[in-house]
Amino acid sequence: MDIGVILPGVGVQREQRLDLGTAARHAEEAGLDGVWHGDHLATGAASLDCAVALAVAATTTTRIRIGTSVFIPAIRPLAWAAKQVASLQHVSGGRLVLGVGSGGGAGQWAAAGVPYGERGRRTDSALELLARLLAGETVTLVDEPGEVRLQPAVTPPPIWVGNASAVAVRRAARHGDGWFPSMISPSEVASGRAKLAELAAAHGRPEPVVAIGATGVLGPGPGLPTREFIALGITGYGIPMEEAVRLPLIGKPAQVAERLAAYRDAGARHVVLGFAGGDWRDQCDLLAETRALLT
Repeated sequence: MDIGVILPGVGVQREQRLDLGTAARHAEEAGLDGVWHGDHLATGAASLDCAVALAVAATTTTRIRIGTSVFIPAIRPLAWAAKQVASLQHVSGGRLVLGVGSGGGAGQWAAAGVPYGERGRRTDSALELLARLLAGETVTLVDEPGEVRLQPAVTPPPIWVGNASAVAVRRAARHGDGWFPSMISPSEVASGRAKLAELAAAHGRPEPVVAIGATGVLGPGPGLPTREFIALGITGYGIPMEEAVRLPLIGKPAQVAERLAAYRDAGARHVVLGFAGGDWRDQCDLLAETRALLT
């Protein structure tokens, strides 16, 4: 199982005097497999542009994957979204993994001038056309007038479709190289993977890889958030508290490795973890210990 980590947000960077380049290098040197960043426009919280943040991570590392968790192409003109993706693939030397979603609150879509009700259709269009745009083909756009051909052409990165919904599973089966749900149990991974394989086969496609997004905190130590505190944040995904409290990855590396092994046995091959607290660099080191125990 490959293990990646969400890069520290603006608040953590300030509090811990940790810039993105230093964080990305630390994760790489610790032996982790990927660094990831979300895509947010106007949430009321401080956040960096996804493409800018990952460009910093790409140009300060040499081996580690860089990934979007998740990029929202439909909130932008599609040619502009493709240009950002192609640029990241270029500056990273082909290390990008493109997690794609259609979420975010209605306020973000209003700020972008894109009707919230069109997000599903626009996401489907993006998934259908992105690979051709990245490859440098001339593409007739759906939501913008005319044709476009982008240069430089790049090898399209793996596309992982985010979310655990039935719609997301169908999108992953038809267009994705991976399925990328978050805050999900091992049993839900197993059932989702079975449906994914069935749908992909019906489209004559290979079964997409399964990756999961998770949150938690590793190791003992003063001031670390409790399982119940982390679960309160998970309920914001619409998950009942009695289920949410079972989802955080908490404990010493051996305990977290045991939890991750259950996801691996259910069919997940990648995990992307966002730290719920603690010193970011120390958490990376503990996560690297967890990875070593898994392998």
